[in-house]
Amino acid sequence: MKTWLYFTAGSLIALSAGLIIAGKSEQTSTVTNNPNAVLSVPNMPTELVFAGEKVPMTEAEVMERLDRELLVNTFWHSNTILMLKRANRYFPVIEPILKSEGVPDDFKYLCMIESGLANVVSPSNAAGFWQFLSSTGKRYGLEVSGEVDERYHLEKATKAACAYLKDNKARLGTWTLAAAAYNMGENGVEKQLKSQGVDSYYDLHLNPETARYLFRILAAKEIHSDAKKYGFKLSEETLYQPYKTRSIEVKGAVESWPEFALEQGTNYKYLKILNPWIRDRKMKNSLGTSYTVLLPNNTKTGIKKELEEGSDE
Repeated sequence: MKTWLYFTAGSLIALSAGLIIAGKSEQTSTVTNNPNAVLSVPNMPTELVFAGEKVPMTEAEVMERLDRELLVNTFWHSNTILMLKRANRYFPVIEPILKSEGVPDDFKYLCMIESGLANVVSPSNAAGFWQFLSSTGKRYGLEVSGEVDERYHLEKATKAACAYLKDNKARLGTWTLAAAAYNMGENGVEKQLKSQGVDSYYDLHLNPETARYLFRILAAKEIHSDAKKYGFKLSEETLYQPYKTRSIEVKGAVESWPEFALEQGTNYKYLKILNPWIRDRKMKNSLGTSYTVLLPNNTKTGIKKELEEGSDE
């Protein structure tokens, strides 16, 4: 699967020390690894695991590949800050699905580096948080059409990704290889294992993108798990909060989603924010499929505030 390089590519971006995140005056978040001052490079971890599988940190080549990704993300401040902010909103959605589907929690970081936790589209037309191609999404049960594209449905796409990863694990033997196959394709990884006569991702000679892939995931995990160690001190107020929503079932056709949103006490903008899988302004729904539509929890006043602060019903 082609990836959209959001988490580990590009030049280093310098931000001022004591960075103030836009918002309330008490929202103070700092970046202490300011390249304009004296650099403070965190020590490399001596032990690291991915999905319960040990990373061979005693190998110099492995250490250097991880070092590269840690340095890129430690000093790509704006992007890393966005990842930390978004993770607070979206990991609570992803984590319980991974657990219920029997997929290790570390795969939330694969989602992070695939899309930057945003509904992006890659040059190869892979879409959504999990960057599914249309063909792969359909193979794993996602509806992909001009009206509905469930690659943009976080819960359904996460379940589809779990099924794909479990298939990769069953075929290739380890979660690490399953992760590599998410990027390269299971056929490609299997071919390389056979042709090179090895059975470990860390022993494979791969194309540059797949060679970096697992290390980008490891860097995301390491920085997210101990942000302060890497110089990121974000206050709770600056993190993006999970949306507060209510849901309704829609079984028939919808002549106008903007009108539907207004009838529900919200507007089309917030309907699309909460339901990015809706891809057209109308829905024929000729098969009479039942769809769960999310709406702001409280529709009386201040929709933006209610998305993050509305009371649970």
